[in-house]
Amino acid sequence: MNQITLDTVDHVSVTTIIDNATDALLPDQGVARRGGFGALVATRFAEQGGSIDPFRAEHGFSALIEIERNGTRHQLLFDTGLSTDGAVENMRRLEVKLADIEAIILSHGHFDHTMGMHGIAESLGRRNLPVFIHPEAWQRRRVVFEGRDPMVLPTPSKSAYEGAGFEVIEQRQPSFLFDRSLLVTGEVDRTTEFELGMPRHQAERDGDWVADPLIMDDQAVVMHVSGKGLLVITGCGHAGIVNIVRHAQALTGVDEIYAVIGGFHLQGADLESVVQPTIHALRESGPSILVPAHCTGRVASVELESAFPDAFIQNSVGTRFDL
Repeated sequence: MNQITLDTVDHVSVTTIIDNATDALLPDQGVARRGGFGALVATRFAEQGGSIDPFRAEHGFSALIEIERNGTRHQLLFDTGLSTDGAVENMRRLEVKLADIEAIILSHGHFDHTMGMHGIAESLGRRNLPVFIHPEAWQRRRVVFEGRDPMVLPTPSKSAYEGAGFEVIEQRQPSFLFDRSLLVTGEVDRTTEFELGMPRHQAERDGDWVADPLIMDDQAVVMHVSGKGLLVITGCGHAGIVNIVRHAQALTGVDEIYAVIGGFHLQGADLESVVQPTIHALRESGPSILVPAHCTGRVASVELESAFPDAFIQNSVGTRFDL
């Protein structure tokens, strides 16, 4: 693999817009600043202080990434959540200005990461905002369950994105944003023996449903924080969190892993056997900050917290990580 130069950045903040859980009572922890209950709204049924407009949690993921380098700031959105309006509603509660977002990166085509594009389009109106996506993300897909009908997954529509005014940018290979400040991995090399994807997953190709466990459109974003190392952010991590981290190291030639945030996709009976090999391999990378989210699953999260007590931070909607 040919190495590419990812320039260092001075500071990155990552704010969780959508995740599976919200917890207003979580304390601040290290680099994590909690969002609390959400926003206040007026109501005639409360004498003092109004009512709470709480954050929305859902089975999905979305994060606002803010990069600072040489006094210049950039904002982008990584994934957009499950519901049509959850991401825009949480951004409203956080007072995030959609108009300041310069790009959207979609980790893969699954509906729990892409359906929020509807609300973003409705809120923004027509605007030539670039959307980075892997070309296989438009495939029809389903998940097969024993003894049940297959679950056909909602599929993103390229024509709808373009019709709404988005500039769709399809890439299989790595690509840069903001003068080499952020790297989109593109397809991730699968090098571990234990990360075998999603075994019940299928895709429609040439009119037939075929096995599609690897979900090759799965991609992550990587930044090199000056003096600290690589920051890796995943959506679901279908490529395998260890594969993703090692791919980021191989692409950039940077060995030090500072932080890993996002979905590790270790939930369910099919994947629980992968948890311990994942922990063993992550110990070699030694991340200073580890934030499993979304589809990591309770069993894996408990094991990861036990294995990395000093690095582990529980995620919650509204949490801001200053890195």
